[in-house]
Amino acid sequence: MEKKPITPEGQTKLRSELDHLKNIKRQEIIDAISEARAHGDLKENAEYHAAREEQGLNEARIRELEEVLSISQVVDYKIMGVEDRVIFGSTVTIKDLATDKIKTYQIVGDAEADIERNTISFTTPMARSLIKKELGEFVEVETPGGIKEYEIIEIKLIWKKYKILGLERQKKQGIDQEQHTNYYK
Repeated sequence: MEKKPITPEGQTKLRSELDHLKNIKRQEIIDAISEARAHGDLKENAEYHAAREEQGLNEARIRELEEVLSISQVVDYKIMGVEDRVIFGSTVTIKDLATDKIKTYQIVGDAEADIERNTISFTTPMARSLIKKELGEFVEVETPGGIKEYEIIEIKLIWKKYKILGLERQKKQGIDQEQHTNYYK
């Protein structure tokens, strides 16, 4: 089976959710089923049926997360050293040339994409149009409503904040800055 890319943050989030479902939620559901059984006749026990349904949904989500994590390959975009063009993991700010609306998206794997959190899958038409493009370039995206044009106005790798903080911390600790910089190359 082909491996699917995922960011380190996405993998951590999915592993955390899986751990919660297996170790906390599963036990809560078992307790709810036991309590409902204690109430007597199971045929007419709505609490029992609701708990069993919740158990089925929880187990399905556990299987889904285990599947996603088993076929995922972490792409550590933080150490790639690419800052001048859009890559997997980049946070890109674009401007719609027709409406002047500005939107910001991070390009991530399928399993971690969530439009409400401004993360889009690398397989979407928008992301495919942006990948490998540079700051100031114009891209055309085919949408259900027709072709839209955007200008790339900012490309960020969120990790840079951590890198800068790390350098400041290392300066205070007397660590050689050049040696640290080579670590990130």
